Amino acid sequence: MSRVPLPVNHQNKTYLPQSPERAELKSRLSQMAAERIDIPLVIGGCEIKTSHIDQSVMPHNHRHVLANWQGADAAHVQQAMDAALKARREWANWSLQDRAAVFLRAAELLTTTWRATLNAATMLGQSKTVIQAEIDSASELIDFWRFNPHYAQELYEEQPISSHVMWNSVEYRPLEGFVYAVTPFNFTSIAGNLPTAPALMGNVVIWKPASSAMLSAHYILKLLEAAGLPPGVINLVAGNPAEISNILLDSPDLAGIHFTGSTAVFNSMWKRVAENIGRYRSYPRLVGETGGKDFIVAHPSADAQELAVAIVRGGFEYQGQKCSAASRIYVPQSLWPEVKDRAIAMMREIRMGDVADFRTFMGAVIDRKSFAKISGYLDDAKKNAKVIHGGGAKDDVGYFVEPTLIETTDPGYRLLCEEIFGPVVTAHAYADSQWRETLGVVDRTSPY
Repeated sequence: MSRVPLPVNHQNKTYLPQSPERAELKSRLSQMAAERIDIPLVIGGCEIKTSHIDQSVMPHNHRHVLANWQGADAAHVQQAMDAALKARREWANWSLQDRAAVFLRAAELLTTTWRATLNAATMLGQSKTVIQAEIDSASELIDFWRFNPHYAQELYEEQPISSHVMWNSVEYRPLEGFVYAVTPFNFTSIAGNLPTAPALMGNVVIWKPASSAMLSAHYILKLLEAAGLPPGVINLVAGNPAEISNILLDSPDLAGIHFTGSTAVFNSMWKRVAENIGRYRSYPRLVGETGGKDFIVAHPSADAQELAVAIVRGGFEYQGQKCSAASRIYVPQSLWPEVKDRAIAMMREIRMGDVADFRTFMGAVIDRKSFAKISGYLDDAKKNAKVIHGGGAKDDVGYFVEPTLIETTDPGYRLLCEEIFGPVVTAHAYADSQWRETLGVVDRTSPY
């Protein structure tokens, strides 16, 4: 049996001045910023335009429209289910090697001719800096598409013991029905992985990307088509998330959910599946990654400079829009004055603005709804805590929120407990003698 190549982590490009990758990406950014494309639904390999039209804009320049994208109605969702189930009959019978070849080819295209396009789409549409985009929409997605076939191959090789009088074998089959993939705005690599990982295993997928990441979603599917993905295996259906989800979760053919997004949304999906459990053809498999309230807890022996760097990089890269972003920090009182001064000094040097300027460290938050939510937390902090740096927010050009460091003496203050998903870090300085007690506070403060 042929084997897939042994995967290794893909190396990030540097985009240093005078480098060829920098010139190529700069050129692609200019080209794509000058375009205003139409993004259709893609069902059964056909591009479908609808009367429900919305816009993709640059978060850092929200008057600049990058694309008009089409929203689905109930008939389109049903059409996507029909197309997926039709495609399943052939796709499920492809060998693992043939399916893996599609995604290995996609990885190779992303390594070469498609790299600048997907990075540019992520930068323009999701306001990621060049380095954050390179890590995400290039290297990590390439790794997904190379490591997943390797792991699938290992899974297929898990077989029962045989003897000289019998040959035992297990056949690995796809799920009965379709997988519903729901992807977030903050990682293009996750948007590429959640529909393709089930597809690699022979499943068919209905994919609903985040409405605020439609530009990169469009190019991911174009890339997969260029790599040889057959029509109907992955169907892109955008639009009202509640309406689309309700139809798909009520279908007897729902076989699985692959989800990254908010905890509340995934909880509601899980509840609806449970309510429908008697109507499905099989038990749906649910895989979800949800929110977070990531913390840094420092022992009195910690190095002040290393801690300050962890706060600034962990809290403010990609505007804090990661479930893994440092959002709350617990620092011993003896260290806090030095850590605070060092962190503020670095925060003063942060360049915020247009991500097409490769000197930018922070772009804008993703959209108006996010901007309003984060602004509300800043207003609360100005009344009930101490803003020691930052705290500003302006949306006249883009949805810009300053990197903000807040201090509170109340370990139960809401900014230490609730997920903000923005460039806001809240610090609580604890008594040096209260190390063990503070660990308990960290554990009890948030449900994450």
